[in-house]
Amino acid sequence: MTTSAFFYGTGRRKTAVARVRLLPGEGEIVVNGRSLDEHFGNAINESDVRLPFRVTGTDGRFNAMIKVEGGGVTGQAGAIRHGIARALLQIDPEGNRLPLRQAGLLTRDPRMKERKKYGLKRARKAPQYTKR
Repeated sequence: MTTSAFFYGTGRRKTAVARVRLLPGEGEIVVNGRSLDEHFGNAINESDVRLPFRVTGTDGRFNAMIKVEGGGVTGQAGAIRHGIARALLQIDPEGNRLPLRQAGLLTRDPRMKERKKYGLKRARKAPQYTKR
């Protein structure tokens, strides 16, 4: 373990970007200056965001200070989860890499919204075809 004051990780999902700092503490998560419940409300399940801590067995050992911007509720929650996993990887690369990798938390989800094409109404929806 290095002698750094905090551990840093950047997480991304859709168009959301989360900058995560982990500090030794009792497991409190602060998102944009508010608690996790205040920021998301009932829109997401808190256990999904805390999954990297449970997988590595570090639940309740680190406080997370998070700045997240862009995207919506699901994208921000996924970005936070990805950022926490990357920060935990900085803490103990050898011990945490395998459980995080097996849980699929280190892979950045590449699914993005497809762009709209000209001549179409949306990305793939075409105007109604008329023969005559």
